[in-house]
Amino acid sequence: MDLKGFTLPLLLSAALTLSGCDSDEESSSVTLRILETTDIHANVMNYNYYQNTVDNSVGLVKTATLIEQARSEVKNSVLVDNGDLIQGSPLGDYFAKIKTLESHQVHPIYKAMNLLDYDVANIGNHEFNYGLDFLKEAINDANFPYISANVFYDDGDNDSSNDVPYFKPYLIQSKSVLDEDGNSHTLNIGYIGFVPPQIMQWDQSNLEQKVIAKDMVEMAQFYVPKMKAEGADIIIAIPHSGLTAAPRMGDDENASFYLSQVNGIDAIMFGHAHRHFPGDASYDNLEGIDNVNGKINGVPAVMPGYWGRYLGFIDLTLTRTDNEQWEISSSNTVLRPISEKNADKSISSLVDSHKAIVEAVATDHAAVTDWVNEPFAKITQPINSFFALVQDDPSVQVVTDAQKNYVEKHIRGTDLSEYPVLSVGSPFRAGRGGLDDYTNIPAGNMTYGNVSDLYIYANTLQALLLNGEQVKEWLEMSAGQFNQIQPGSQGAQLINSDFPSYNFDVIDGLEYQIDISQPARYDTKGKLINAESERIVALSFNGRPINLDQKFLVATNNYRGSGGGNFPYVVAENIVINAPDENRQIVANYLKDKTDASEGQTGFDPSADTNWRIRPLANTTVLFTSSNTDTAQSFAGQFENIQYVESNEEGYGVYKLDLNP
Repeated sequence: MDLKGFTLPLLLSAALTLSGCDSDEESSSVTLRILETTDIHANVMNYNYYQNTVDNSVGLVKTATLIEQARSEVKNSVLVDNGDLIQGSPLGDYFAKIKTLESHQVHPIYKAMNLLDYDVANIGNHEFNYGLDFLKEAINDANFPYISANVFYDDGDNDSSNDVPYFKPYLIQSKSVLDEDGNSHTLNIGYIGFVPPQIMQWDQSNLEQKVIAKDMVEMAQFYVPKMKAEGADIIIAIPHSGLTAAPRMGDDENASFYLSQVNGIDAIMFGHAHRHFPGDASYDNLEGIDNVNGKINGVPAVMPGYWGRYLGFIDLTLTRTDNEQWEISSSNTVLRPISEKNADKSISSLVDSHKAIVEAVATDHAAVTDWVNEPFAKITQPINSFFALVQDDPSVQVVTDAQKNYVEKHIRGTDLSEYPVLSVGSPFRAGRGGLDDYTNIPAGNMTYGNVSDLYIYANTLQALLLNGEQVKEWLEMSAGQFNQIQPGSQGAQLINSDFPSYNFDVIDGLEYQIDISQPARYDTKGKLINAESERIVALSFNGRPINLDQKFLVATNNYRGSGGGNFPYVVAENIVINAPDENRQIVANYLKDKTDASEGQTGFDPSADTNWRIRPLANTTVLFTSSNTDTAQSFAGQFENIQYVESNEEGYGVYKLDLNP
């Protein structure tokens, strides 16, 4: 397949003829079903590689069956994918890092997708995680075209007028459709895709001086009129971008709302946010957003979750006007799940697996399963993330210790060796991805699958040079994880559900407390909202109050170090180490070294060092949710201040945290 954009991308220059009826008999309307998958994250199979078990709540192998069912119900349909395909599960890592993808090999995600007759696909931000060369090699076997309208070659001349698109920015396909009376028409369907411009921060080491990314809305305003002029009867936007109704700032990560205001866009198939639309309660009561019928400022829209959990589609009813144009007379937005939750909180599959996909990726699936189960290290205590949001936790401790160890070795004999090293980690698996989205590694042998469980992203290590005051502001931003709690209150909700758990950064090498009786200093976007508030108290280094002028080397990952999460002072200009090594591999090497160094190779103790805590509040208790498993409830019994309460409607466990001194 021609890569359609890695060579010099071509804009459609020949005007396409406006579609007309191929029959003498006019009909009132045509119904077009637009199907979408998004954020599959290399979850081809219905399988949890971390736990080595079947998981019928995920997997393109299940969504594929829904696709075929949905197609069979209508005369006319198209299928699009919205990106974040090749990264996100051990299968993605295996084919990017362990078994190098050769030129003659087809990536298993495309072995599956090529069986489903996709019309077009958009590039997601995680497509860049393994570098441009790997991306090119992976997608060149896709039997469908790729688009992305806001990524351009970096020509270095600061002249935007001559920028060349890296991918084909849009596509217009002529499709034969049948109206409700069976008459044939030709419909020219335009597709335009977008990716968050934040890729230049998140994957700086892969993209710098190679490509640039521009504002999604500005590119839509530029290209959509061209698409209409070239004959597009309808235009379908495929932004890998979430939804917010907050005022537009420019270069917005979540721009689907603003794209709905671009004249000429008829439908929006969006993703990135790992939520479902319509229906997700976070979109309730937002002006301009119809969370029941699936419309944004009147434009039909759908976002089908992540990992293949849903198929999303929009049915557009198109009517011919007197001037031979197609006009949308009605729409219907639908989400179909691949599974359902039973009364006992177990999962039941709603569809069978797609047999052809199972067969196509069987060898690949077996290879990944074998790889993740190879033991290479040992631990003497379990590692879990059940309570990582409320107290210092071993799943974060192992990561921060490994990063600190790596940087200290890296700077030996250099000018940077004069600075003490701090290390940042956050809870990656704290329930955001569902009821089983928690790390739970028993004592004993460690496998590569366990490492992927501990560190789920393909990040590389970076270190920033910051002073004590800047480090404190980093922690202040992180402390937005918690709601403000009134002293003496009983049973208030502790966790701010709008604050992503992967932005709750713990900084090891310091000791500190978080005073949640104070309001958050920053909002979830990094904006200073309470300048007088200070949640970070008793901040010390080596047993003494921190010197706010002292310089520290702070180890983190390329996503955070380059500005991901909008933390104050955590910007690319402060990076002094841009390591080639992945944080995940650094963790694996550390685990192996610690095992080898242990007496008789009995393993090492990964327990947390309790360098941080929530500041005690007299006569105060709070509630939070976590895993509802027996293992989690039993683990809670090890702590005097944590008590299991009940199961909530979603199936999570509700726990009480006692904040009394």
